[in-house]
Amino acid sequence: MAARLPARMLEVRGLAKRFGGLMVLEGVTFDVAPGEVLGLIGPNGAGKTTLLECLAGLLPLDAGEVLMDGRTLSPRSLRAALFYLPDGISPWAEHRASFVLDTMAELLGARDALPLVRRTLTLGDVLGGRVASLSKGQRKRLLLAIALLAPRPYLLLDEPFDGLDLSQTRTVTRVLRQHAKETGRALVVSIHQLVDASRVSDRLLLLSGGRVAGQGTLEALRERADLPGASLEEVFLALS
Repeated sequence: MAARLPARMLEVRGLAKRFGGLMVLEGVTFDVAPGEVLGLIGPNGAGKTTLLECLAGLLPLDAGEVLMDGRTLSPRSLRAALFYLPDGISPWAEHRASFVLDTMAELLGARDALPLVRRTLTLGDVLGGRVASLSKGQRKRLLLAIALLAPRPYLLLDEPFDGLDLSQTRTVTRVLRQHAKETGRALVVSIHQLVDASRVSDRLLLLSGGRVAGQGTLEALRERADLPGASLEEVFLALS
């Protein structure tokens, strides 16, 4: 897959975003370390997708800053440092998936990594079909392959497990953890299913009403909630 990337610490400080009179994100602060998988969890409307779009430089911040190695990043610098994979997109929908993957690999300068990515994500049932005709799970695997090819130190994934069956979810979980470890790339992953979040994440960021309700390892969050041995769902409900 992608070559090992330089180690860089990403810091988010006091991030806020407002849409009209609605405050969607307020005072969001957290760090992400190289090689780490940070699970972003929260109910619908918690601000997860908005946070990812702000980090990717697609939405302007109303307050706060994003830093890498202690240096504040401009929106242009954010787009150069982070690769954002949104949920529910269908690039070049009328073309075959193989064309889309080959074209993106060429644009990203990552043709040499294509064979390994194809094998790792078992894309044999995907590449021959038109993107518009793929199932949700097949399209997710195609998009994830594109993201893994991108030479960026940070990867933002919005709901990568949505539409995957149990076997595919286990495969993608293994792939993401291995990819972060081998490349030094950090992953910020928005996850709806809490079981998936607890399996793939090194640490968790809990969003509720646009604010950080808690962050840390599952064990640290259990201690904060005073719920030893509790599930992630029980911990989240106690802290939010």
